[in-house]
Amino acid sequence: MAIYDYVTQDQLAGFDKYKYSAVDSNPLSVYVMHPFWNFVVKFLPTWLAPNLITFTGFMFLVLNFLMLAFYDSDFTASAAGHEHVPSWVWVAAGIFNFLAYTLDGVDGKQARRTNSSTPLGELFDHGLDSWACIFFVATVYSIFGRGESGVGVATLYYILWVVLFSFILSHWEKYNTGILFLPWGYDISQVTISLVYLVTAVVGVETWYQPVLWSLLYRDLFTFMIIACSFTVTVPMSLYNVLKGHRSNTLKHSSLYEAFLPFLSPVLLFVLSTIWVVFSPSNILELQPRIFYLMVGTAFANVTCKLIVCQMSNTRCQALSWLLLPMTPVVVLAVTGAVANETLLLYLWTAAVILAHIHFGVSVVQQLSNHFSILAFSLKKPNSD
Repeated sequence: MAIYDYVTQDQLAGFDKYKYSAVDSNPLSVYVMHPFWNFVVKFLPTWLAPNLITFTGFMFLVLNFLMLAFYDSDFTASAAGHEHVPSWVWVAAGIFNFLAYTLDGVDGKQARRTNSSTPLGELFDHGLDSWACIFFVATVYSIFGRGESGVGVATLYYILWVVLFSFILSHWEKYNTGILFLPWGYDISQVTISLVYLVTAVVGVETWYQPVLWSLLYRDLFTFMIIACSFTVTVPMSLYNVLKGHRSNTLKHSSLYEAFLPFLSPVLLFVLSTIWVVFSPSNILELQPRIFYLMVGTAFANVTCKLIVCQMSNTRCQALSWLLLPMTPVVVLAVTGAVANETLLLYLWTAAVILAHIHFGVSVVQQLSNHFSILAFSLKKPNSD
């Protein structure tokens, strides 16, 4: 794969000066998970590279996504009258999800334990986290599905966007304040969903058909919790932290335009993808929900990774992600019916987005590995020749 210099010389210089700064005030994380991760990391061999731990955890989430795609490709398996996902799959999903969460928690501790902490490690970790959002959300969706007692594919589409914007808020905060405020919802959601997978294996998906209280269904509680967590905790805390920095004149970007510039590409991506959803001649979201979610989630991860590069290197965020330029004519072709097979167009565009994002990721990792004279997946030093 040809390597392209996505990271500029100014950004490389910024990475040289980078110092990690984060605040984690979640009681579950501070008093339960961190002591657990401190215990787990002692069992890892000291030759094991932190980035390899990070990548392994991410692949557990991808495996969950692929496993559920095989048994529930169109999110109908949990509906009444359909063949349900085997119980062992839910057990595996719960174990894999918790393993992914655990590995995401111990990778940084392994880096400090082996004295191998680098800006590349943080970028690699958060970059994969941004892509993991779609694999996590799509897998959880299979619990309820799109049946009569489930969640509609359009509703899930907007829930996905709530999750995606909640994720990027933390990095928008850091872009402006220089401090990463870790969201409370992450730890709670990971532990809860891991348990829900295991409970589903025992009681069956039929349990989720029943109302929690009066006529309130579990799907309604699921939707309410995600939206409520975002709009009552994540968004207010992000705005509070940025406004606090504004009042104390500690923000990196003084003007409102520069401060909110990182939202331009995500908002344009939301607009383009929503236009496709609303005006699709073949109702593409009903036909291919999993692929459409994957396309949106991957494109969003690409936009977010570029923001992470900017906030870590203390450089200005680019106004427009180049990926949105070819996406515009793709959406136009789709909604005007100029392309007869809209499903094929979606598959081709999704493949292009995935390949573009992988190429971006590999190129950036290679660039930073060369810059810091390290190997991304090994603690050994690269050959001097």
